[in-house]
Amino acid sequence: MSAFNTIFNFIYASHNVWYFGKEFCRFQNWFPITAMFVSIYSMTAVAAERYVAIIHPFKPRLSAGNTRVIIGIIWLVAFGLAFPQCFYAEILTDNGTTKCIVVWPDDVGSKHQLTYHIAVIVLIYLLPLMVMFVAYSIIGITLWSSAVPGNHINRALYEHQVNAKKKFVKTMVVVVIIFAVCWLPYHIYFILGSFKEDIYQQKYIQQVYLAIFLLAMSSTMYNPIIYCCLNQRFRSGFKIAFRWCPCIKATEKDKLRLTSPSLYQSTRRKSQKSTIPPPAHSSSPEERGSLESRRQAWSEGLQAPVTGEGAQK
Repeated sequence: MSAFNTIFNFIYASHNVWYFGKEFCRFQNWFPITAMFVSIYSMTAVAAERYVAIIHPFKPRLSAGNTRVIIGIIWLVAFGLAFPQCFYAEILTDNGTTKCIVVWPDDVGSKHQLTYHIAVIVLIYLLPLMVMFVAYSIIGITLWSSAVPGNHINRALYEHQVNAKKKFVKTMVVVVIIFAVCWLPYHIYFILGSFKEDIYQQKYIQQVYLAIFLLAMSSTMYNPIIYCCLNQRFRSGFKIAFRWCPCIKATEKDKLRLTSPSLYQSTRRKSQKSTIPPPAHSSSPEERGSLESRRQAWSEGLQAPVTGEGAQK
C-alpha cells in the first residue's frame, strides 16, 4: 500500500490531476484494493481461528498445507472482487484536467455501480463484521462465565484470572468497534456516489475522499496500540523490541514473560500426544479444569494479528 498507492493518491488528491498514465491508473485501482480486501479477510480468518482455539481447544490446529490453501482462497476472492475496478478504470480529461476514474457501463440508474458497491459492502464489511462480532462475543461470554478450575485456586489467582478475562473481552470489543467505525464512511461514500454521481464533481471531493480513505486504511493501525494498552504479554514484547530507545526499559520479567511457554501451549502439546480424545460430555473436575486452564492461558497469552494493508481510489 505504501509503495503503490498512498503517495500517488496523496499527489492526486492534492493537485486533483492524474500524472501517472492509464496503466498505473488501472493498477492502483486493482492491486491496492486487493491488498485491502486481503487485510479484512485475514482479520476475519484470525477471528475464526481464535474461536476454534478457545471454544474447541481439543480440535487439531490447521496444518501448514491447509493454511496455505486458506490464504490462497483469500487472495483469489480479493482479486475477483477488485477486478471490476481495474477493468473499468479510465483516464478522462475534463476542462483540461486529467483524471483517473472508474467508468461504469452506461445503464439507467447506475445499476452496475450500485450493485457492485452493495456486493462489496456485504462481502467486505457486513459479513466480516458479523463473523468477528459473533466469534468474539461467544469467546467473551465463554471466558467471562467459565468457572475457575479446581477448588485449590487461591483468591489472588482467581482475581487475576477474572481480570484477564475482562481485559480480553474489552480488547476484542474495541477491535471490532474500531473496524466498524473506520470503514463505515468509506462505504457510505461510494453508496452515495452510486445514487448521485455528481458528488464526485464537487470541488473538494478528492480531499474528502482522501480523508475517508485514510481513515479506512488506518483501521488495523490501531490494533498494536490497543494490544499494547490492554495486553501485558504484547506490552513486554514491545518493550524488548524497542529497548534501544532511551525512554523504554525492558526488565527481566518482560523477557521471562516472552520466553516462558504459556500454559495453553504446554497443555496443547500434551493433548496432541494423547491417543484417547476426551469425552465430549465429560464432567469430571480434572477435565473441566484442563479445559478451563487452556481457555484462561489462551486469553492471557493473546497476540495481536499481523495483517496487510491495501488502499484504493
